[in-house]
Amino acid sequence: MVKKDLFIELAAPNENGESRWVSILEFTGKYKGLQLGNGGSWCRANSSLSKIYIVEFDKNKTTGNSIDRIRLNGFNISKIFNQNIKQNIREYYKAQNCVMLGVNGQSENTKIEVDHKDGRKNNHRISKVSTQKLSDFQPLSKAANDIKRQICKKCKETNKRWSAKNIKGNPYEFYVGDENYTEELGCKGCYQYDPVEYRKTVVIKVSNLAAKEAVDSVFKKLYPEE
Repeated sequence: MVKKDLFIELAAPNENGESRWVSILEFTGKYKGLQLGNGGSWCRANSSLSKIYIVEFDKNKTTGNSIDRIRLNGFNISKIFNQNIKQNIREYYKAQNCVMLGVNGQSENTKIEVDHKDGRKNNHRISKVSTQKLSDFQPLSKAANDIKRQICKKCKETNKRWSAKNIKGNPYEFYVGDENYTEELGCKGCYQYDPVEYRKTVVIKVSNLAAKEAVDSVFKKLYPEE
């Protein structure tokens, strides 16, 4: 049995890929081969174990910088997710303007990058090139894509979605849902996920609001006592 599988057997992660803390003192007998020795190559960031799981280390139990305990803290979606994009989708969006900034230039910051709308990249249908859809992606300039990446990272850490009102003039925070990230909605409703859909939805919302206000105003003038 390879070292990766030995540790998985010892740690016994649950269905979410999470395990208990495993002390290095447990690396005896059948599990002697897991002794870290020269840096623990079997659990390094580029190891086969780290390509499947998020591997965490605890160095606080003893003095020095040695690893005392190791645990698995969920599946490493970023490693599993295939970021390749179908060629015809890539070619289509490369010719489009950035949906955030309206540019498609030659400088580093204005070049178009084909962006996965879902910043969490945990949808395995999108991970498979054969099942990707045009609507799963959008054209962003490098500058816009870099900023979106940081916004999505913070959302993933906090489960609080980015408000479109951070851009002056936007009347609604989200086009669907609220600031709380949910599995049901995912990224849908966030301006960063689809600024075009945000704008279209806002036009409808504002039009409906204006129509309602106009009807109410006219009704009150015609029937002031009712």
